[in-house]
Amino acid sequence: MDNTVILSTESIKGHIYELRGRKIMIDSDLSMLYGIETKNLKRAVRMNKERFPEDFMFELTKEEYDFLRCNFFTIENGRGKHSKYLPYAFTQEGIAMLSGLLRTPIAIQVNINIMRAFFQMQQALLAMTDTQLQIEQIHSEIKQLRIDMDETLRDQNDINEMVANDQEIIARQLENINDAIAQLQAESTQREINKQRNPIGFIVNK
Repeated sequence: MDNTVILSTESIKGHIYELRGRKIMIDSDLSMLYGIETKNLKRAVRMNKERFPEDFMFELTKEEYDFLRCNFFTIENGRGKHSKYLPYAFTQEGIAMLSGLLRTPIAIQVNINIMRAFFQMQQALLAMTDTQLQIEQIHSEIKQLRIDMDETLRDQNDINEMVANDQEIIARQLENINDAIAQLQAESTQREINKQRNPIGFIVNK
């Protein structure tokens, strides 16, 4: 125990994984941090099983363990790589419960650093969430702006169409007026011509 190196908060973050929608640490990593054998950690947990409900601790499936081993370098080269038993995964609450079982000075300091690592990761996630919310808000505003622009363009097209229709109506009316004027002029001219013609049987004095 005296030779155990207490990892920094930053180093501990490399042993925290995302699984089943929770941040977890596996038993082999925890035993390495605490400076004890994994079997002793598991024994302590089994002797106090009532303290570890499923949201505090659960056993990995083979698929989950293979996924972690394939995607995280620390597990591939860590303790328990060739264990015939599937690892236990501990959530933040489960790790806090471990501190009540492992009361050595090193375990206390390790747990403090682990809790800090979880907290910092949660804060980073919240910051990312806020940024994502801002991005989604911007996307929503852009989408609404596009909708408003589309509506404006549709209204403008409707106005243009109405103006075009009005212009067509006015043009037809002007054409009708011109036709009517032309017809009146033609009729007037014809009447003048008729007046100037000699009536039938009319004798001109010489």
